[in-house]
Amino acid sequence: MNMTNKAERIETIVIGGGQAGLAVGYHLARRGLPFRILEANERIGDSWRNRWDSLRLFTPARFNKLPGMAFPGPQGAFPTKDETADYLEAYAARFDLPVELGARVDRLSRDGERFTVSAGDRRYEADNVVVAMATFQVPSVPRFASQLDRDVVQMHSSAYCNPSQLQDGGVLIVGAGNSGAEIGLDVVGRHQTWVSGRGVGHVPFRIETPLGRNLLVPFVLRFLYHRVMTIDTPMGRRMRPKVLSHGGPLVRVKPGDLSDAGVERVPRTAGVREGLPVVGDGRLLDVANVIWATGYRPGFSWIDLPIFADENGSMEPKHVRGIVPDMPGLYFVGLFFLYAMSSGLLGGVGRDAEYVVRHLASRVDNGSKAS
Repeated sequence: MNMTNKAERIETIVIGGGQAGLAVGYHLARRGLPFRILEANERIGDSWRNRWDSLRLFTPARFNKLPGMAFPGPQGAFPTKDETADYLEAYAARFDLPVELGARVDRLSRDGERFTVSAGDRRYEADNVVVAMATFQVPSVPRFASQLDRDVVQMHSSAYCNPSQLQDGGVLIVGAGNSGAEIGLDVVGRHQTWVSGRGVGHVPFRIETPLGRNLLVPFVLRFLYHRVMTIDTPMGRRMRPKVLSHGGPLVRVKPGDLSDAGVERVPRTAGVREGLPVVGDGRLLDVANVIWATGYRPGFSWIDLPIFADENGSMEPKHVRGIVPDMPGLYFVGLFFLYAMSSGLLGGVGRDAEYVVRHLASRVDNGSKAS
């Protein structure tokens, strides 16, 4: 196929082999539907392995199960990022899911009645495509980042692993959300550290205390995030735009934890002067390192289909619970708040996957004529 570039015909292509893609694969396999999962990384779980070393989930293991398989180990423990990656790899092996590794999709289009998927020199034709990826894929940094002095080490939080990547001197972390706060605690033991940005609020309890772990976290996950904060409730519909634009509150780290550790909170970073960052109160910070914990933007420019609010594929696709009404056969799973606040979590993505696969199966049963 690679030599001739001839398209391989597959009934359903799932783009993405992370938690969303594997959950979709589980439900497709249960229905006996032929499919293939295309994963850009060379190993299942690498999107988790490549994050910073000290990262742990905010949810105890018993709430992190994908359909059909519990998360291993102590059920009250908060898994590390490597344990999460290994769980995904074991999940794919247990259910013998057909994952094609090293297949980074660079174009999705439609040719007549079928979709065309390109991944380098590999091409596929499919009746159905499930884009199983998170809403935010491409690291986002402000334009003025390029004005920093070239001697300043700078990186996005997606490239940060541990303090050994930093040079001697102060560290400014731009972004005061969960990533910025946790990285701040990670580096302050070796560097004078500032965290810049507006406050995002915080969960008003300690998730790792017995009360938090056994009562409050289950209440938030099972009731608020999974059942109340959905597109079917007035509260969920009201909160969804705010959460999508501003992110969620601090979960593990509390504002007092930063000051107690010696991290200084400063206003948002407003620009660069004399090669150094300037914060909102006019101060010039003499730092040697900048970590941009400034989030991500959607990475759907490779989707060559008229399903976005703008023409560049930079906005959220137009969908209803992952079903794209104007493009029969196209689905999304894994988007942040696709249906509920839990949609992006290991314990919540299975419901979205099952819903989408049920609709997809009805297309197959009706000869791909359902809309």
